[in-house]
Amino acid sequence: MTGSPAAPRIEAVEVQVLTFPTDAPEADGTLSWDATTMVLVRATSGGTTGLGWTYGAPAIAHVVTGLLRDTVVGGPAFDVPAANGAMSRAVRNAGRPGLVAGALSAVDIALWDLKARLLDLPLVDLLGAARREVPLYGSGGFTTYGHERLAEQLRGWAGQGFTRFKIKIGEQWGARERRDLERAEQARALVGEDAELYVDANGAYTRKQAVRVGRTLAGLGVSWFEEPVSSDDLAGLALVRDAVTADVAAGEYGYDLPYFARMAPAVDCLQADATRCGGITGWLRAAALAQAHGLDLSGHCAPHVHAHAATAVPNLRHLEWFHDHVRIENLLFDGVLAPDGGVLQPGRSGRPGLGVTVRHEVQERFRVPG
Repeated sequence: MTGSPAAPRIEAVEVQVLTFPTDAPEADGTLSWDATTMVLVRATSGGTTGLGWTYGAPAIAHVVTGLLRDTVVGGPAFDVPAANGAMSRAVRNAGRPGLVAGALSAVDIALWDLKARLLDLPLVDLLGAARREVPLYGSGGFTTYGHERLAEQLRGWAGQGFTRFKIKIGEQWGARERRDLERAEQARALVGEDAELYVDANGAYTRKQAVRVGRTLAGLGVSWFEEPVSSDDLAGLALVRDAVTADVAAGEYGYDLPYFARMAPAVDCLQADATRCGGITGWLRAAALAQAHGLDLSGHCAPHVHAHAATAVPNLRHLEWFHDHVRIENLLFDGVLAPDGGVLQPGRSGRPGLGVTVRHEVQERFRVPG
């Protein structure tokens, strides 16, 4: 990377691992967990620090320090796409998908935050807005929740003005289909007939099972069926999409643009996660690719990473207000965004960058040594 000699330079990249226990046992169709790990990156230039993060295994931190840090330190702080390209080349032999993509994404996010802070601009103003409001959907409804816990969560979102709600189904790799449908019925009764009801099977069903469940869910007005089958089964996604009335969505495990290009013809809405797909740089490119295929883009999880970038996307459908990540980001950061009528309005505070700062006492409480 070159750049003008007078331009600010990236002076340091640091990384920490933080692990946050869940507030209750959680599971979806294919996985259960009791803690969520965040890998937090700081990029510094001239006394200004940008923040970026991803959610994943602690080994992501070693990718940052072992493969990426020396690639970007010393480079121009304003040339984030150049830094992203340099990191992509540096990890060629390490394998881009998975942990490596998460590390690259966290550094890219930190560099965008750093650039906006150096320019004293909210990131939305640096990127340029196509919209000022970001629609949200409440996301949680884990398969471990009983009726009372589910009701509490759904009513909580409704009290914040949400009109879109998503629950997990596909319990035990699709082995509890009847309970899946009963929980969807309960959710519909709780949110009312006028709300949008979404379900996420996390790839738990077989093709025929997903079609059968999807057709039953149509009677409940379910309009979003996320990962009805594995996101690796593109033919299966297309089969389910053509057989059910709900929009079929997938893409949260996309780590590069070729993945999204392969998936776009198989879904009704493309999902992308900036903490996995190459940071904000990669996420904006995924949005353009989706638009070229006539599709909307939906932001997956990590709402305070996505909110500002989502304003720059003309084909944005919505952003996931995911229970785990909202809880963690509200706990760790000052300056977090608050939903107003089920939408976010990033940049209104005037705070530069992503608008958040770390609460150091919380950081120390949940930091993993090493």
